[in-house]
Order: sequence, then structure tokens, then C-alpha cells
Amino acid sequence: MPIKDYTTKIDAAKTASEVQTLLAKAGASGVAMQYERGEPIALAFTAPTPFGMREFTVPANWESVRAVLQKQRVAPALQTAEQAKRVAWRIVKDWVAAQLAIIETEMVTIDQVMLPYMRTDDPEGGAAPVTVFEAYQRNQRLMIENGRDLG
Repeated sequence: MPIKDYTTKIDAAKTASEVQTLLAKAGASGVAMQYERGEPIALAFTAPTPFGMREFTVPANWESVRAVLQKQRVAPALQTAEQAKRVAWRIVKDWVAAQLAIIETEMVTIDQVMLPYMRTDDPEGGAAPVTVFEAYQRNQRLMIENGRDLG
């Protein structure tokens, strides 16, 4: 069965705007779009957590979506970069809406569900913050390069 929303016709920028609205209504501030070559690629926002305001960045990795569409052998017209961008943003919207719903019920906190996307200092000392997941990946790579056993 093909991935969710694979036939969507809703423009990626429109969906990205819908996600911004969802986050703003849920109390996020500084909600901004990150662009690459004029295309939305990620959302950045600041939100209150039990430990104060924190920054988050949620990507929409359309290249991976396109690879899955090709692997699933959907119709060729649905394997384009533009379609993959539309699908990626619909999936992000659905995921963010689900996370906001579970946060609203107080079953979890925002930092519990958004931790991989929370911004933190770069473990390699870079000037720009990275996501917690990116820091984790870099830390694991450094440990391997330094001959430390991860098992």
C-alpha cells in the first residue's frame, strides 16, 4: 500500500502554512519557514516546555518521500519532485497535528515528543545550533572515529 497522502494535490507551501498555523494556535512563537532554493524545507519555532522556552526545527525531507514513492512503484506522475514535496508536507502536517493533540491531552509534554527536533549546541563546536538528533548522530560518529565501542 502506498504511503499516506501520496495522491495529494495540495501545494507544499500551502500545507507548510497550515502547519505554521497549527503550531501558532498551540502556543508556539517565532514560527518560521526555512527555505532552500525558494522551496519550504523545514519549520522552525519556539515553544514553552517545562524547562522554559526551547527552539525546534522540524524538517520535511521530500527526497526520502520521493525514494519511497519510486520504491512503491506508484504511477510515474506521482513520483515527481513536486509531488514528493506535496506529500512530505502533508505527512508533516498530519504528524504535527497528532503530536499537538497528544500534548493537549497532557499525556505527554512537548519536549517528550519533539525532543529529536529540539535545538542544542553542536557537539563538534560549530557556531550554529543543531537538533538533538543531529547532535546524537555526530556524537556517535565521533565515538566510532575515536575507537570507542558503542555496544
